Amino acid sequence: QVKAVESGGGSVQAGGSLRLSCVLPLYTDSSNCMGWFRQAPGKEREPVAIIYTTDGSTYYADSVKGRFTISKENAKNTLYLQMNSLKPEDTAVYYCAADLSRVLPRCDIETMTYWALGYTYWGQGTQVTVSS
Repeated sequence: QVKAVESGGGSVQAGGSLRLSCVLPLYTDSSNCMGWFRQAPGKEREPVAIIYTTDGSTYYADSVKGRFTISKENAKNTLYLQMNSLKPEDTAVYYCAADLSRVLPRCDIETMTYWALGYTYWGQGTQVTVSS
């Protein structure tokens, strides 16, 4: 199965910014719930930003609210994550993924936390390292 391709990661100092991009496989264009996830060493993968494409609603983990912004460019089937005011605790590998079932009870951080536990088609991700 073709996987998403994430890019844009790098090493920055605290307070800096990065913009991540994710080219989603074409078969995900029917998805209405997608987002960015991250996994730090020794920790579970967690959602940080989710978008419900039906109405454009966005949801963020408390740890990134006010600093990260998720957006989608439909023409390119590409997902973006603008990350500002980065902190050392944002250091992680960042992934994007889309739900294809269209039967989720909700499209939000809590629901996608459980969804991520069963998802297996993760791409390579992109490393983000924030130094203090």
